[in-house]
Amino acid sequence: MIRPAYTVILISLISTLIAGTLQAKEPDWSDYAALLKQHVTTEQHHAVQLNWVSYSKIKQDSRWPRIIKQLESFSPKQLATKQEQLAFYINAYNIMAMKVVVDNWPLESIKDVGNMLWPVWKRVAGKIGGKEVTLNEIEHEILRPMGEPRIHFAIVCASTSCPDLRQEPFRADRLDSQLDEQITQFLGNTKKGLNQNGNSIRVSKIFSWFEDDFGGERGVKEFIHRYKPLPEGSSIEAALSYDWRVNGD
Repeated sequence: MIRPAYTVILISLISTLIAGTLQAKEPDWSDYAALLKQHVTTEQHHAVQLNWVSYSKIKQDSRWPRIIKQLESFSPKQLATKQEQLAFYINAYNIMAMKVVVDNWPLESIKDVGNMLWPVWKRVAGKIGGKEVTLNEIEHEILRPMGEPRIHFAIVCASTSCPDLRQEPFRADRLDSQLDEQITQFLGNTKKGLNQNGNSIRVSKIFSWFEDDFGGERGVKEFIHRYKPLPEGSSIEAALSYDWRVNGD
């Protein structure tokens, strides 16, 4: 027969174990945060204002291999909520895109790493939780199925016309505001987000490539209008040229 005191202890122990299991554990992004703060600066390049990434310096930074090892050893099964999963995989995508560039530095475009038969997106970029992953897998098999179109303004494929690489990691408890800030900033950039000439509006090709994620043509217009009010009767065309040159040096 179990004594009452032992019963209380046993229940407390079980509760602690359950709480520990259910409690999500995001990675400690402190190294990544410091890296972004030091090596990502807002500058003017290719006639575009953007967050410029110092890949050559990242390659020499002692924190960089620790960040890569962190992803290799971290198990995403520890993430409990959708927000935690979104924040983690957005960071993971951006780190992996950076890794592709750093591993192949110097290069003019991330697309130079691949070819038409085997593009960079389908090549192994690194490991997450001990499993090899590609940029395609993270974007199309993990992030997009979560049904959050704002990811398209947070993941960065190391190119000039991409949304800016945020100068801090994405975090679950701040994700909504961080994503909204990314969109507002992107649409405010006339060279790569949105360019308005009267009722004629040209936007990034991102809105064309992923139109279905926004709910079709009408959904795209409604999405943009939430962040940047448009003139009545305006027409939107996803026609801004996309510059694939690498977003750093």
